[in-house]
Amino acid sequence: MSTDKNLNQIFPKGEKGPDINFTGNAYNTALVDAHSTFTTAVGNVYFEPGARSNWHSHPAGQILIITDGVGYHQIEGQPIEIIKKGSVVKCPPNVRHWHGASADVGLQQLYIVPNTEKGIVKWEEAVTDEVYNKRQAN
Repeated sequence: MSTDKNLNQIFPKGEKGPDINFTGNAYNTALVDAHSTFTTAVGNVYFEPGARSNWHSHPAGQILIITDGVGYHQIEGQPIEIIKKGSVVKCPPNVRHWHGASADVGLQQLYIVPNTEKGIVKWEEAVTDEVYNKRQAN
């Protein structure tokens, strides 16, 4: 199985995300500014193995397109899903969720946040190791 070093990077790695919003190392590259005429934020996030977002929600929802690697996504109250290159994930508006890389392989994703005039993201608490490690049971 490949590691994060073998991921096919489409976009530059970008800036490291703040530790207050991520566990581990996640890097963001903005591709379409949230305040553009398109009222849509688009970017790339590269998660190193084991890295993940905090719980969060988006007022108008979010779409993730996985471009390489292996990771996990969970909507609160639902089982953890395995996501990989080619997966498309739809996060409903105002629904808590998290996503990130698997323990052994990095993850690259494009994110699309529509209708940014409604707001972009509401960050919440970190995903605990206990929750993250429940993926083993699925």
